[in-house]
Amino acid sequence: MLLENISEMVQKGNAKKVQELVSQAVAEKLTASEILNDGLLAGMNVIGVKFKNNDVYVPEVLVAARAMNVGMKVLEPLLAESGVKPIGKVVVGTVQGDLHDIGKNLVIMMMKGAGLEVIDIGIDVAPEVFGDKAEEYGADVIAMSALLTSTMGNMKDVLSDLENRNLRNKYIVMVGGAPLNNNFAKEIGADCYAPDASTAAEAAKKMILEKIS
Repeated sequence: MLLENISEMVQKGNAKKVQELVSQAVAEKLTASEILNDGLLAGMNVIGVKFKNNDVYVPEVLVAARAMNVGMKVLEPLLAESGVKPIGKVVVGTVQGDLHDIGKNLVIMMMKGAGLEVIDIGIDVAPEVFGDKAEEYGADVIAMSALLTSTMGNMKDVLSDLENRNLRNKYIVMVGGAPLNNNFAKEIGADCYAPDASTAAEAAKKMILEKIS
């Protein structure tokens, strides 16, 4: 019941209550992975599905994600102690010349909600930085975003840079953003195009699990 309450409060975006309930769950000796998976992530998962179905919108997602993050902060020491590891790591950034970050930030929240560790490398990111950061953090996935048709082409530069450094096969490369589609992703040689944040999170998780299985 306590875990259901945590999930419910995440969905409602009640950060204060989430903090209290997670602290209570820790005090009651529930395991870190139970609290994470059946409480925090379960709640964010529901929001992800609702967002995909247009039952909730960006503000609700942001508020739910903030509540989840508050719970994660309480849980972090316990997760580290018990050795609960994220499913995989994703480096996320908006390509060079593009200063948009709302879509990128939504993707980050959804990916965290799917149990992934996310490294946000920001906006207007030079092509070689994607590869540099993926190497630095030992990422599984490189995810790129573009909102302008004029910056879409810069995604190809990221892939070319990875090819030149013999790193292309090491990473799952995902692309997303309003002007993109599946054909564009195929043309530039990306592994996956995601039309929205929920799909991006699901796809990243699925591809990481396939890669390690």
